[in-house]
Amino acid sequence: MSALLETTQVNMAGVAAFLKNAWNKEPVILTSCVIGLAGLVLPFISPMTKYTAMINAAVPYNYPVPVRDDGNLPDVPEHPCKPSGDNLAWLRDL
Repeated sequence: MSALLETTQVNMAGVAAFLKNAWNKEPVILTSCVIGLAGLVLPFISPMTKYTAMINAAVPYNYPVPVRDDGNLPDVPEHPCKPSGDNLAWLRDL
């Protein structure tokens, strides 16, 4: 266990030395790399990602077109404004 911990400390010291050297030589390039990595990582750890996925799942790809119901279409509401489908109350509570 000690060897594993020691190797990790050596590796971290090497990474810290590299970052310090890079910051001293090229701070603009290092800053742009950090911003780029943050742009790649933040969407995966953002809480808004969950809500965006829930909203995208609730919104249909094809919006319903009003049709005249002759009684043979059980899945078509009688009126276009009649609520049908999933309850979106969670969206109001955000």
